Amino acid sequence: MDQITRKAYAKINLGLDVIRRRPDGYHEVKMIMQTVGICDILTFRKSGRQDGAVTLFLDKKELPCGKENLVYRAAELLTRTHGLRDGVEITLEKRIPIAAGMAGGSTDAAAVFHGMNELFGLSMSLQEMKDLGVGIGADVPYCIQGGTALSEGIGEILTALPSPPAAYLLIAKPDIGVSTKFVYENLHADRLQSHPDIDGMVQALERGSLEGIVSRMENVLETVTVREYPVIQTLKDIMRRGGALNALMSGSGPTVFGVYKTREAAEASRPAVEKSGMAKEIFVTEFV
Repeated sequence: MDQITRKAYAKINLGLDVIRRRPDGYHEVKMIMQTVGICDILTFRKSGRQDGAVTLFLDKKELPCGKENLVYRAAELLTRTHGLRDGVEITLEKRIPIAAGMAGGSTDAAAVFHGMNELFGLSMSLQEMKDLGVGIGADVPYCIQGGTALSEGIGEILTALPSPPAAYLLIAKPDIGVSTKFVYENLHADRLQSHPDIDGMVQALERGSLEGIVSRMENVLETVTVREYPVIQTLKDIMRRGGALNALMSGSGPTVFGVYKTREAAEASRPAVEKSGMAKEIFVTEFV
Protein backbone atom coordinates (compact mmCIF):
# COMPACT_ATOMS: atom_id res chain seq x y z
CA MET A 1 0.00 0.00 0.00
CA ASP A 2 1.57 3.28 -1.14
CA GLN A 3 -1.37 5.70 -0.76
CA ILE A 4 -4.44 6.09 1.45
CA THR A 5 -7.03 8.80 2.08
CA ARG A 6 -8.61 9.75 5.40
CA LYS A 7 -11.45 12.09 6.37
CA ALA A 8 -10.86 14.46 9.29
CA TYR A 9 -14.16 15.46 10.89
CA ALA A 10 -14.80 18.78 12.63
CA LYS A 11 -16.11 18.96 16.19
CA ILE A 12 -18.50 21.10 18.13
CA ASN A 13 -18.95 21.47 21.88
CA LEU A 14 -22.47 20.64 23.02
CA GLY A 15 -21.43 21.91 26.44
CA LEU A 16 -18.23 23.60 27.61
CA ASP A 17 -17.33 24.40 31.22
CA VAL A 18 -14.07 25.69 32.66
CA ILE A 19 -13.58 24.51 36.23
CA ARG A 20 -10.47 26.43 37.20
CA ARG A 21 -7.13 27.76 36.09
CA ARG A 22 -4.36 25.45 37.23
CA PRO A 23 -1.08 26.66 38.75
CA ASP A 24 0.72 25.66 35.52
CA GLY A 25 -1.45 28.11 33.55
CA TYR A 26 -3.61 25.48 31.83
CA HIS A 27 -7.36 25.49 32.33
CA GLU A 28 -9.21 22.48 33.69
CA VAL A 29 -12.28 21.86 31.54
CA LYS A 30 -15.37 19.68 31.44
CA MET A 31 -16.87 19.43 27.96
CA ILE A 32 -19.12 17.34 25.76
CA MET A 33 -17.41 16.96 22.39
CA GLN A 34 -19.20 15.83 19.23
CA THR A 35 -17.98 15.19 15.69
CA VAL A 36 -20.04 16.61 12.82
CA GLY A 37 -20.23 15.97 9.09
CA ILE A 38 -17.93 18.76 7.88
CA CYS A 39 -14.55 17.25 7.08
CA ASP A 40 -11.12 17.85 5.58
CA ILE A 41 -9.58 15.25 3.25
CA LEU A 42 -5.99 14.08 3.73
CA THR A 43 -4.11 11.86 1.29
CA PHE A 44 -0.94 10.07 2.38
CA ARG A 45 1.71 8.72 0.00
CA LYS A 46 5.10 7.14 0.48
CA SER A 47 7.45 9.54 -1.29
CA GLY A 48 10.15 7.03 -2.15
CA ARG A 49 12.74 9.09 -0.29
CA GLN A 50 14.76 7.28 2.37
CA ASP A 51 15.44 10.24 4.65
CA GLY A 52 12.16 10.25 6.60
CA ALA A 53 11.25 13.64 5.11
CA VAL A 54 7.73 15.04 5.57
CA THR A 55 6.29 17.03 2.66
CA LEU A 56 2.96 18.82 3.05
CA PHE A 57 0.82 20.13 0.17
CA LEU A 58 -2.06 22.51 0.94
CA ASP A 59 -4.95 23.95 -1.04
CA LYS A 60 -5.15 27.05 1.19
CA LYS A 61 -2.32 29.56 0.80
CA GLU A 62 -3.04 31.16 4.16
CA LEU A 63 -2.02 27.99 6.02
CA PRO A 64 1.63 27.26 6.89
CA CYS A 65 3.14 24.10 5.39
CA GLY A 66 6.05 23.71 7.81
CA LYS A 67 6.50 23.15 11.53
CA GLU A 68 3.78 25.68 12.38
CA ASN A 69 1.21 23.25 10.91
CA LEU A 70 -0.11 20.53 13.24
CA VAL A 71 -0.24 18.06 10.34
CA TYR A 72 3.48 18.50 9.72
CA ARG A 73 4.27 18.26 13.43
CA ALA A 74 2.23 15.08 13.87
CA ALA A 75 3.88 13.42 10.85
CA GLU A 76 7.33 14.45 12.04
CA LEU A 77 6.59 13.11 15.53
CA LEU A 78 5.53 9.72 14.17
CA THR A 79 8.54 9.56 11.84
CA ARG A 80 10.87 10.28 14.74
CA THR A 81 9.12 8.05 17.28
CA HIS A 82 9.03 5.03 14.98
CA GLY A 83 12.35 5.64 13.25
CA LEU A 84 10.76 5.72 9.81
CA ARG A 85 13.17 6.01 6.90
CA ASP A 86 10.48 6.22 4.22
CA GLY A 87 9.44 9.77 3.47
CA VAL A 88 5.77 10.75 3.42
CA GLU A 89 3.84 13.23 1.26
CA ILE A 90 0.58 14.56 2.69
CA THR A 91 -2.01 16.50 0.70
CA LEU A 92 -4.59 18.43 2.73
CA GLU A 93 -7.88 19.54 1.16
CA LYS A 94 -9.30 22.06 3.62
CA ARG A 95 -13.09 22.21 4.05
CA ILE A 96 -13.44 22.94 7.77
CA PRO A 97 -13.45 26.71 8.42
CA ILE A 98 -10.10 28.01 9.64
CA ALA A 99 -9.76 29.39 13.20
CA ALA A 100 -13.38 28.52 13.85
CA GLY A 101 -13.46 26.73 17.21
CA MET A 102 -14.09 23.42 15.42
CA ALA A 103 -10.69 21.76 16.02
CA GLY A 104 -9.75 21.91 12.34
CA GLY A 105 -6.01 21.72 12.97
CA SER A 106 -6.37 19.10 15.70
CA THR A 107 -8.60 16.81 13.64
CA ASP A 108 -6.15 17.03 10.72
CA ALA A 109 -3.34 16.02 13.09
CA ALA A 110 -5.50 13.16 14.34
CA ALA A 111 -5.97 11.96 10.76
CA VAL A 112 -2.18 11.85 10.44
CA PHE A 113 -2.01 9.36 13.31
CA HIS A 114 -4.65 7.14 11.72
CA GLY A 115 -3.29 7.57 8.20
CA MET A 116 0.37 6.94 8.90
CA ASN A 117 -0.49 4.12 11.30
CA GLU A 118 -2.17 2.34 8.38
CA LEU A 119 0.21 3.39 5.60
CA PHE A 120 3.36 2.33 7.44
CA GLY A 121 1.87 -0.57 9.40
CA LEU A 122 2.83 0.92 12.77
CA SER A 123 0.27 -1.19 14.70
CA MET A 124 -0.41 1.58 17.22
CA SER A 125 -3.45 1.12 19.45
CA LEU A 126 -5.98 3.93 19.84
CA GLN A 127 -4.59 4.64 23.31
CA GLU A 128 -1.01 4.76 22.04
CA MET A 129 -2.04 7.28 19.40
CA LYS A 130 -3.88 9.41 21.98
CA ASP A 131 -0.91 9.33 24.36
CA LEU A 132 1.33 10.66 21.59
CA GLY A 133 -1.29 13.06 20.26
CA VAL A 134 -1.64 15.09 23.45
CA GLY A 135 1.91 16.34 22.83
CA ILE A 136 0.63 17.99 19.63
CA GLY A 137 -2.47 19.61 21.15
CA ALA A 138 -5.08 19.16 23.89
CA ASP A 139 -7.90 18.42 21.38
CA VAL A 140 -5.90 15.86 19.38
CA PRO A 141 -6.64 12.83 21.61
CA TYR A 142 -10.37 13.51 21.32
CA CYS A 143 -10.12 13.90 17.54
CA ILE A 144 -8.24 10.59 17.34
CA GLN A 145 -11.12 8.96 19.23
CA GLY A 146 -14.00 10.91 17.63
CA GLY A 147 -17.73 10.49 18.21
CA THR A 148 -19.36 11.73 21.41
CA ALA A 149 -17.20 12.11 24.50
CA LEU A 150 -16.88 13.72 27.89
CA SER A 151 -13.57 15.60 27.94
CA GLU A 152 -11.92 16.50 31.24
CA GLY A 153 -8.55 17.62 32.59
CA ILE A 154 -7.02 19.86 29.93
CA GLY A 155 -8.98 17.85 27.37
CA GLU A 156 -6.96 14.65 27.47
CA ILE A 157 -9.18 12.63 29.86
CA LEU A 158 -11.86 11.14 27.63
CA THR A 159 -14.95 9.07 28.34
CA ALA A 160 -16.89 7.76 25.35
CA LEU A 161 -20.62 8.54 25.48
CA PRO A 162 -23.68 7.37 23.53
CA SER A 163 -24.31 9.31 20.34
CA PRO A 164 -27.09 11.91 20.50
CA PRO A 165 -30.37 11.21 18.72
CA ALA A 166 -30.44 12.10 15.03
CA ALA A 167 -30.66 15.86 14.46
CA TYR A 168 -29.49 18.44 11.94
CA LEU A 169 -27.18 21.38 12.39
CA LEU A 170 -26.96 24.79 10.80
CA ILE A 171 -23.37 25.96 11.25
CA ALA A 172 -22.22 29.51 10.52
CA LYS A 173 -18.70 30.89 10.83
CA PRO A 174 -18.52 34.71 10.97
CA ASP A 175 -15.75 36.34 8.96
CA ILE A 176 -13.74 37.23 12.06
CA GLY A 177 -10.81 35.69 13.88
CA VAL A 178 -10.91 34.88 17.57
CA SER A 179 -7.76 34.21 19.56
CA THR A 180 -8.20 31.20 21.85
CA LYS A 181 -5.37 32.55 23.99
CA PHE A 182 -7.19 35.90 24.38
CA VAL A 183 -10.44 34.19 25.36
CA TYR A 184 -8.88 32.01 28.05
CA GLU A 185 -6.71 34.82 29.40
CA ASN A 186 -9.81 36.98 29.84
CA LEU A 187 -11.97 34.26 31.35
CA HIS A 188 -12.21 34.40 35.14
CA ALA A 189 -13.45 30.93 36.04
CA ASP A 190 -13.72 31.85 39.73
CA ARG A 191 -16.17 34.66 38.92
CA LEU A 192 -18.56 32.75 36.65
CA GLN A 193 -22.19 33.21 37.68
CA SER A 194 -23.28 29.81 36.37
CA HIS A 195 -21.86 26.59 34.99
CA PRO A 196 -23.29 24.23 32.36
CA ASP A 197 -25.04 21.11 33.63
CA ILE A 198 -22.56 18.73 32.01
CA ASP A 199 -23.54 15.81 34.24
CA GLY A 200 -27.18 16.34 33.29
CA MET A 201 -26.24 16.37 29.61
CA VAL A 202 -24.37 13.07 30.05
CA GLN A 203 -27.54 11.58 31.54
CA ALA A 204 -29.62 12.99 28.67
CA LEU A 205 -27.25 11.36 26.18
CA GLU A 206 -27.59 8.06 28.03
CA ARG A 207 -31.41 8.40 27.88
CA GLY A 208 -31.34 9.39 24.22
CA SER A 209 -33.21 12.62 24.99
CA LEU A 210 -32.57 15.33 22.40
CA GLU A 211 -34.64 17.79 24.42
CA GLY A 212 -32.54 17.05 27.52
CA ILE A 213 -29.35 17.67 25.54
CA VAL A 214 -30.31 20.93 23.82
CA SER A 215 -31.86 22.42 26.97
CA ARG A 216 -28.45 22.12 28.66
CA MET A 217 -26.32 23.55 25.86
CA GLU A 218 -24.06 26.20 27.39
CA ASN A 219 -20.52 27.48 26.79
CA VAL A 220 -18.83 29.57 29.47
CA LEU A 221 -16.37 31.01 26.93
CA GLU A 222 -19.28 33.01 25.51
CA THR A 223 -18.97 35.27 28.55
CA VAL A 224 -15.78 36.59 26.94
CA THR A 225 -16.31 36.11 23.23
CA VAL A 226 -19.87 37.40 22.89
CA ARG A 227 -18.91 40.58 24.72
CA GLU A 228 -16.08 41.19 22.25
CA TYR A 229 -17.95 39.99 19.16
CA PRO A 230 -21.74 40.66 19.39
CA VAL A 231 -22.22 39.00 15.97
CA ILE A 232 -22.08 35.65 17.78
CA GLN A 233 -25.17 36.45 19.87
CA THR A 234 -26.94 37.86 16.82
CA LEU A 235 -26.39 34.62 14.88
CA LYS A 236 -27.65 32.58 17.82
CA ASP A 237 -30.80 34.72 17.96
CA ILE A 238 -31.39 34.38 14.20
CA MET A 239 -31.15 30.59 14.42
CA ARG A 240 -33.48 30.38 17.40
CA ARG A 241 -36.04 32.60 15.71
CA GLY A 242 -35.70 30.36 12.66
CA GLY A 243 -36.72 27.25 14.57
CA ALA A 244 -33.52 26.00 16.20
CA LEU A 245 -34.15 24.01 19.38
CA ASN A 246 -31.12 25.85 20.72
CA ALA A 247 -27.97 27.54 19.40
CA LEU A 248 -24.47 27.84 20.81
CA MET A 249 -20.93 28.99 20.05
CA SER A 250 -18.46 26.15 19.52
CA GLY A 251 -15.16 26.16 21.44
CA SER A 252 -13.65 29.61 21.78
CA GLY A 253 -15.58 30.72 18.69
CA PRO A 254 -16.55 32.34 16.54
CA THR A 255 -18.56 29.53 14.90
CA VAL A 256 -22.22 29.25 15.92
CA PHE A 257 -24.40 26.17 15.45
CA GLY A 258 -28.12 25.61 15.78
CA VAL A 259 -29.75 22.22 16.38
CA TYR A 260 -32.89 21.29 14.41
CA LYS A 261 -35.10 18.22 14.39
CA THR A 262 -35.16 17.92 10.59
CA ARG A 263 -32.94 18.82 7.65
CA GLU A 264 -35.87 20.80 6.20
CA ALA A 265 -36.01 22.95 9.33
CA ALA A 266 -32.27 23.60 9.21
CA GLU A 267 -32.39 24.48 5.50
CA ALA A 268 -35.38 26.77 6.09
CA SER A 269 -33.35 28.71 8.67
CA ARG A 270 -30.35 29.14 6.38
CA PRO A 271 -31.65 32.04 4.22
CA ALA A 272 -32.04 34.31 7.27
CA VAL A 273 -28.41 33.69 8.22
CA GLU A 274 -27.29 34.34 4.64
CA LYS A 275 -29.41 37.52 4.42
CA SER A 276 -27.84 38.88 7.61
CA GLY A 277 -24.46 38.98 5.85
CA MET A 278 -22.78 38.00 9.10
CA ALA A 279 -21.34 34.69 7.91
CA LYS A 280 -19.98 33.55 4.54
CA GLU A 281 -19.19 29.97 5.54
CA ILE A 282 -22.54 28.26 6.21
CA PHE A 283 -23.25 24.53 6.37
CA VAL A 284 -26.14 22.19 6.99
CA THR A 285 -24.90 18.90 8.38
CA GLU A 286 -25.51 16.33 11.12
CA PHE A 287 -23.82 14.48 13.96
CA VAL A 288 -21.23 11.83 13.03
